[in-house]
Amino acid sequence: MSRVMAYQQKLAEKLTILNDRGSGVLIRIYNIKKTCADPKAKPQHLVDKNMEAAVRYINKKFPNIDFRSSNQQLGHIQKEKSEVMKQLSVYYMSFVDVMEFRDHVYELLNTIDACQCYFDININYDFTKNYLDLIVTYTSVILMLSRIEDRKVLIGMYNYAHEMCHGSSDSSYARLGQMIMEYDNPLKKLTEEFGPHNKAVTDALFSLQFLFARRTFPADQWRNAQMLNLTSNAADMLNPANSDTMACECLSVDIMERWIVIGFLLCHVGLNSNPQQQDLWKAGLKCSLCVTLIRDEVLFIHKVTEDFFVNLKGYGKRIADIKECREFATLNNAQFHRDRRIFLRSAVKDLATVLTDQPGLLGPKALFVFMALSFSRDEVFWLVRHAENITKPKIPDDYIDTSIAEMLFAMEDLRVLLQKYKKVLQRYHLQYLSQFDALLLGEIIQNLSVCPEEESVIMSSFVRTLSSLSLKQVENGDSFDFQGLRMDWFRLQAYSSVLKAPLSLRENTDLGKVMNLIVFHTKLLDSLEGLISDTSDLYTLCFYPRSFEKMFVHALEDQSMLRYSISFPLICSHFIKSIHELCPEEYPALENRSISMCNSALEEIAKQASNNILEICAEQWSLREKLLPKHSAATISKARTVRMKKPPARKMEPEREKPGAESLRKDRTIVTNLDKFHYNLTELCVALNYTSSILVFHHTIIPLEYLYSQLEIRLNKAFVRIVNKNQTTEDITKPSEVLACIRAYISTLQSVAHYVNIDVSRLIKSVMLQQTQSQDSTGEPTITTIYTNWYLEKILRQASSGIIIHSPAKKAFISSSENNDQVVNAEEYTDVWQMQALAELITAYGMKFLTENLMWHISSQVNELKKLVRECMDTLIQIRSSYNNPEQMMLLMKKLETADNVLKRMTIIGTILAFRSMAMDGLREVLTAKCPFLMGPVECLKNCISADTDIKITLSVFDLAMSAGISCDIDQALVTALANQKTENTAPEEEYKMACLLMVFVAVSLPKLAEDQLSFYNKDNEGYSNNIHCLAKAIIHVFAALFTILGKNIEEHLKEFLLLASTSLLQLGQETDKTATRNRDSVYLLLQFIVEESSFLTVDMLETCFPYVLLRNAYREAYRACILSTFQ
Repeated sequence: MSRVMAYQQKLAEKLTILNDRGSGVLIRIYNIKKTCADPKAKPQHLVDKNMEAAVRYINKKFPNIDFRSSNQQLGHIQKEKSEVMKQLSVYYMSFVDVMEFRDHVYELLNTIDACQCYFDININYDFTKNYLDLIVTYTSVILMLSRIEDRKVLIGMYNYAHEMCHGSSDSSYARLGQMIMEYDNPLKKLTEEFGPHNKAVTDALFSLQFLFARRTFPADQWRNAQMLNLTSNAADMLNPANSDTMACECLSVDIMERWIVIGFLLCHVGLNSNPQQQDLWKAGLKCSLCVTLIRDEVLFIHKVTEDFFVNLKGYGKRIADIKECREFATLNNAQFHRDRRIFLRSAVKDLATVLTDQPGLLGPKALFVFMALSFSRDEVFWLVRHAENITKPKIPDDYIDTSIAEMLFAMEDLRVLLQKYKKVLQRYHLQYLSQFDALLLGEIIQNLSVCPEEESVIMSSFVRTLSSLSLKQVENGDSFDFQGLRMDWFRLQAYSSVLKAPLSLRENTDLGKVMNLIVFHTKLLDSLEGLISDTSDLYTLCFYPRSFEKMFVHALEDQSMLRYSISFPLICSHFIKSIHELCPEEYPALENRSISMCNSALEEIAKQASNNILEICAEQWSLREKLLPKHSAATISKARTVRMKKPPARKMEPEREKPGAESLRKDRTIVTNLDKFHYNLTELCVALNYTSSILVFHHTIIPLEYLYSQLEIRLNKAFVRIVNKNQTTEDITKPSEVLACIRAYISTLQSVAHYVNIDVSRLIKSVMLQQTQSQDSTGEPTITTIYTNWYLEKILRQASSGIIIHSPAKKAFISSSENNDQVVNAEEYTDVWQMQALAELITAYGMKFLTENLMWHISSQVNELKKLVRECMDTLIQIRSSYNNPEQMMLLMKKLETADNVLKRMTIIGTILAFRSMAMDGLREVLTAKCPFLMGPVECLKNCISADTDIKITLSVFDLAMSAGISCDIDQALVTALANQKTENTAPEEEYKMACLLMVFVAVSLPKLAEDQLSFYNKDNEGYSNNIHCLAKAIIHVFAALFTILGKNIEEHLKEFLLLASTSLLQLGQETDKTATRNRDSVYLLLQFIVEESSFLTVDMLETCFPYVLLRNAYREAYRACILSTFQ
């Protein structure tokens, strides 16, 4: 063929375009296959039961379907013809694309045959590689097409809908239907098609002979040759790494296997006559049990080849060769590749270590880096492909590598180094191109015996382009673009590879070798990312999620692999390279899958790290818990026994291990649990610290945020678990012990900053803030909720029944001595220290939640009290109007049958308010100690409030003060709770009347308390066994709140209450029944408590209505009775 015709054919351009087009078509066909295989994603018309008859009919008659006379079977398609066309058009046009791609491939292959092109992977690398890629891509498209079971239905159904809509079949249907039928047995048809191309294909394949043999050396030969070792020969360390087959050094073995196996499957004539071709073919069959067609679709080469050769005459020996190769691969390949992975793990790791220390070596040794990446990727692909598809290996662990993470991590290290020191590579190779490659190329051009004008122009432009390069371009950050140069070299390869070309590459091999070297160097300047992607992208793992997960799990199970586990999330950033512009519909699915896999891996790493952190915290708390004061009793008792020289008890408890004993080690090789946790945490934190962010499909993922999130969730659970000591018995940990435990956790967490760059302060603040709310971020109960519910149920409920007593002297609730079966020791949970610890745990936010719950219970009791008032309203009105008539009052009081109920409910309110007062005192002490600069202004502001201040301002200031734990005359929280209880239909006058009558009811009911034998004042507790001393708080705060809501004068109404109560109690002096006056003196003291509780009442006011001498005598009698009971 003439040189002019070779130029006109544009072989290089066509190969480039068709290969890209073929990749897109192949991905589209792959996507169709996967879609049709998934019942959820399958086109609706193929799974519709109404379409079953049509589907069977089309499958049976395809492609010669009589659409006119088949209305009975195809009637449902006709009804939905528009929808069918709309839904199936994408599938149909994809099949048309396959047909058009086949036509263009036919045409180009015939043209190449007509040109009698010369192929040698070592010389015209781009031309040969693109030619073989086109053959394999085309074959893969056809094989994938034959694997789509619904292809006939998709085409036939669309064409029928098209005919119903437009009155005629689609123009491509006839040829498309014929193509589908021809490829029912794809290999048979393909071998017929490639018969004319046998020589070109086998020549191209045969050029791989020495390259493939060298790339499939065993690990021992690599080791003996010091492969990838930069330090084996110090003298050559700075010499540039070059090769006569520079372009082939990074060529994937996986790709070469595919070329050889598929190429000889299509062009198998020479296998019986050419021993060299036979050897190359057998070498390809021995490498793997399956080769990749596309992504996770593979070809089981031995079975497919054997099944095909069985039907051919004269191939009996080749079938025997196939069986022999299969047996060899089954027995030896697993160990062969395991040895290579072991070698690569150490070699690539050492290479990364040297280059990290001396990044300048990246310039001369860049080839070694890309070779290491390519070799490692081939081994990963081989392992994953076989692990997924070979379900019954000879040895179960043949396709399991628990250390694969180390090699993946080393690959990522090299990728990072290349990207980090990009300018080092550019500076070195720019000088290499301009000062060596350009001169060498110019010398070769001058020595050419024949150089036509067109070729001379192209090569001269190469020299000029390379010679014009300057270091200033790198220093100024200029971008390089050598795509035109590389495309011109591709064209030149095509021109000079045809038969009888004036400038023949076959005769000028030096030109090809030098240009391949130049192409590699130019890629290091303008296409470094592309080189990295071509040699090390592991995007295929996106389609092997099960193998991906298994390898990741193995990495987490092996302590030595923990630091390398981050390589799996990093691999997810490669997955975007698997998409193609011809198949945009798969982008969302691949994006979701990639992000999901990355999230899952990072979450698991974060879970492991957070588990270790919390285990260390738990161990540290266990050590610190031994130092709590409660454990000192046994030691003190033992020391006292020794000092007093008492004989030891018969049943001696086992001696408790003293704190600090765990630090004494007789042998350093003994590894404790704490050692293991610290080691694991260190390794996992190395992984999480490796990169600050990962870019997956344009989503930026930050690994440390996963650790932060996991720690937040698990710390919340851990703190709640600490509080819930025993959920079966509803036992709970004391606030002081929980606080000590949390402090131990926090001090341990602060040391985490030494391992990983995480804001521990932000974490602790977030977790502790969540614990002050009713629920955490996951909706689970918090410390605040648990303690609130527990104190309400276990302390206050039992206090209302007299099992637990409030002791003002001890500022705590104490268990009644009369109830020996009491489970909870109330004093241990309600003393001053516990209240302060509770306040420090739940802070002001938690106190607000606690207060709201307490106020809800109080408002419920007030609501019940109002019901009791309504029942006795007439009697109470009469009592209020006749308090100056003692005799009438005595008669009216006897009509109040529910007086005991009123006192009981007011006592319950009082115990609740007493508990709240203790909690608020604890909060005030904590805030005063931690932020006195804040408490001072709040107290000052509260003291500025006077009786003349507007009530809204007063309540706002009181709300602020009570939030800081400062007690106020009016309880704003109680005001809010009672105000929310008001019914809309009740008039203000009616509410005021109810409040006044309730006050009367409580006042006139007080004498009833003298009958109760528990209404006995105890000087040690400064209270009563039935908690009636809490009535003072209930009376003052409830009525202050009620009259504040109603806008009435609190002081006037409390004076009225004091007058009514005094009158009622004074009538006890005229009572003749001793039972009714059993504890009269103790009950008198309530008036003193009421006055002391309120800032609105004074002792002078009390003395005007109740003689102080009675109070003095009452104190004397109460104390005398206490002393007498002590001696009894």
